[in-house]
Amino acid sequence: MPEVSAATLNNPKTVRAWYMYDWANSVYTLVITTAIFPIYYKAVAVDSGVDQVSFLGFTIQNSVLYSYALSFSFLIVALILPLLSGVSDYTGNKKTFMKIFVWMGSLACMGLYFFDGVEALGWGLFCSVVASVGYSGSLVFYDAFLPEIVTEDRFDVTSARGYSMGYYGSVLLMLICLVVIMNPESFGFGGDPREAGLHATRFTFLLVGLWWVGFSMIPFALLPDNPYGRKPTGNIWTKGYAEIRKVWQSLRDLPNLKKFLTAFFFYNMGVQTVMYLATLFGTDVLHLEEQKLIATVVIIQLVGALGAWFFARISGKMGNRFALVLMNIIWIAVCVAAFAIGNEYQFYGLAFVVGLIMGGIQSLSRATYSKLIPAGTIDHASFFSFYDVTYNLSIVFGTFSYGLVSQITGSMRYSALALGVFFVIGLSFLLTVRSRHITSGNAAS
Repeated sequence: MPEVSAATLNNPKTVRAWYMYDWANSVYTLVITTAIFPIYYKAVAVDSGVDQVSFLGFTIQNSVLYSYALSFSFLIVALILPLLSGVSDYTGNKKTFMKIFVWMGSLACMGLYFFDGVEALGWGLFCSVVASVGYSGSLVFYDAFLPEIVTEDRFDVTSARGYSMGYYGSVLLMLICLVVIMNPESFGFGGDPREAGLHATRFTFLLVGLWWVGFSMIPFALLPDNPYGRKPTGNIWTKGYAEIRKVWQSLRDLPNLKKFLTAFFFYNMGVQTVMYLATLFGTDVLHLEEQKLIATVVIIQLVGALGAWFFARISGKMGNRFALVLMNIIWIAVCVAAFAIGNEYQFYGLAFVVGLIMGGIQSLSRATYSKLIPAGTIDHASFFSFYDVTYNLSIVFGTFSYGLVSQITGSMRYSALALGVFFVIGLSFLLTVRSRHITSGNAAS
């Protein structure tokens, strides 16, 4: 069985380069999916001054349409990633596929600059979907590098530091974007104040795309190429399919990994839906002003970096499963609290807690899955494709059910309460995972 060279494992230069992709891509999740773009979308995707839009012959609430578009994008990724990851493992070119998705996503973010009103709604949704596909598609190849650059005892802290770098980088660009939006005339956006502000906002989407692809050049330059020295022969698509089929069959002998994926599917439905649609909750339920919403999102990011570090420490002492169980219990309480929330100050307090557990649960989930992959495997992209397909399908069901419950009940409060059910189910499966790799601290082999 080929091995990764000792010069690559735990190499500080390589690990720092890996961190930088979190720094590069997290601006997409903050500016495009969480903060600025959803608010911009709510402002321009309106017909006759109301939050209803006509799309493909249907009249639908704009926030519900947006949640459905996100669901569609993650469904696309779930369908294409298994085969692509199999090909990347067979050929040893994870970085090539990662580059394709990065360019796709970053260019789509830049394309949002031309989404200038409800007349361009189709273009705006198209770019949103493509950007989402680019972001999600790149992650499977990026995550697959983790077990190829550090030893198992460093999975938790390395994953946590990557997420922390992402939170710091996203906040930095977010502040730059806010300066541009709040002072449009200083950056050459003249005319009517409202139109100048909207123009400046669209300009920040260009900045996101440039930041994303620009900083991605660092990991592209320094992450290892084909670390196992694979030399493909024959039809790479046929061989790629065989590669993913081989990994799929191996799951039958990995009960703990299957149980973890099931748990992850359910609790990630809640985590990612909160991340993607929390801003719409603030606007539709509490009617918070844009500035307050954005400030809240910045707080979540900064606290998220602390949460990633804090729960990595807990997992180091008590094991990954203990830390994940604890966070799921807190998430259930958050969903119940969101249903009963009554004012903006309660929203701020809830946002602080969400930030703490969001940073922790994302970084530890990635590290936990890495520990459950069989030792000695070289098919990391194929294994991580199942993790990322689970990730994406959970968002499909999460965002779709969130929008559906909101549409049926007329209130996002009930949608938030429904998310709590997903955490309860995820918690029940998580408790059945017995692997010593995640039930003890890092002293375990």
